[in-house]
Amino acid sequence: MRNGEELGFTIIELMVGIALTLLIAAAATLLLGSSIGENRRVLLEARLTQDLRSAADLVARQTRRSGYWGTASTLGLWSQGASALPNPYAALTPDTGDSDTIALRYSQDASENNTVDDNEQVGFRLRSGVLEAQLGDGNWQALTDSSTLVVTRFRVEPRVQTVALEPACACGSAPCASPQVQVRSVDIEIGARATSDASVLRTVRATVRLRNDHLSGGCNA
Repeated sequence: MRNGEELGFTIIELMVGIALTLLIAAAATLLLGSSIGENRRVLLEARLTQDLRSAADLVARQTRRSGYWGTASTLGLWSQGASALPNPYAALTPDTGDSDTIALRYSQDASENNTVDDNEQVGFRLRSGVLEAQLGDGNWQALTDSSTLVVTRFRVEPRVQTVALEPACACGSAPCASPQVQVRSVDIEIGARATSDASVLRTVRATVRLRNDHLSGGCNA
């Protein structure tokens, strides 16, 4: 007892203290929830980026091999008065414009048979939010996991530069049908969003230079 009063907190002081405690706890909970949400988003972004880069790298590697022909150094060469034989693996679809599908060919023969076999037909396409890969004629399999990401855009655009190899011809005064080489490249763009959070978006882009140029014509008078 002091001056007839009891020592301690009044009800009002207790209520104010409890209110401040609850306010601090709410702020801490909000901060913790925000931190957890941000960390989750960062992990989603990292995983989405990794999955997209893996898919883009595979598309790029396969596309870069387009047109490989085991006997190109013999059957595919032009000479004076003779044209090169057409490369059976040269076709690339699309050959112009944008598309959500790409089809290509390259030889996988241990002993070249100069024929496009089923296992030498390769492609990629976008179907229902999933990027699919062609492994042989008509054999399409999912390349991306729909439970992780939804592919919203797959764009392929070939670019072809035709160069006449005129200096290689020596036809004298007669006109020549000069051999030509097609220098080909493909622009690739893949966009996707996280399945569990539509606000997490990522896009990867790449330009692939095909290693195997397409030759045509010859030094014919």
